Amino acid sequence: MTDFPFDIVGFDLDGTLLDTLGDLASAVNHALALEGRASIPVENVRHLVGGGSRKMLARALEETGGPVSDARFDTLSAELIDFYGDNIAVHTQLYPGGAAMLDALEARGVRLALVTNKLEGLAVKLLGKLGLSGRFYTIIGGDTLGDGRAKPRPDLLLEMVARAGGGRPAYVGDTTYDTRAAQAAGIPCVAVSFGFNDLRADQLGAAAVIDHFDQLVPTLESL
Repeated sequence: MTDFPFDIVGFDLDGTLLDTLGDLASAVNHALALEGRASIPVENVRHLVGGGSRKMLARALEETGGPVSDARFDTLSAELIDFYGDNIAVHTQLYPGGAAMLDALEARGVRLALVTNKLEGLAVKLLGKLGLSGRFYTIIGGDTLGDGRAKPRPDLLLEMVARAGGGRPAYVGDTTYDTRAAQAAGIPCVAVSFGFNDLRADQLGAAAVIDHFDQLVPTLESL
């Protein structure tokens, strides 16, 4: 099918393509336990996610007693990453309809990209564990281009297009980090309402909102 309006569709990872909440909660609670803090219920961790693991940890510490010294924070952050890397795919899975949606986009000749603020190495490892790596022509993480270039800056999304050699892109995300990056890059963004939304989905500033992945292809066709 050559009349599909987009050549490239990029996806955020946490809270968009994959439901990573259980494994992120285990990792952040591991770090909190090392500091002698109370654990945070899994569902409450949903509101801490966005902007990378350090921001998640900082929010968790603030919620359980306040910040720690910079040196201690660096130690806890490293412990969180190590634990997460060792337990990265215990609970994580595609959101409902995800596999069929990826199949449908591929059938339309769309090139798929993964663009996340998660560290690139962790994103690569996670997709590999779930057997999804071959779906994507590129996997771009928050550290891929160096410090200060993660979402909400547009750099990662512009790199996504550059690595494809150009084409008409769209992006799918769940937070203002995603919608602001897409706006800055001049790329239409579809928001999912089932992710780790930092605002109500219809307030994220996306071109459209979907409630299930079976709505993504027709929504992209309508943009």
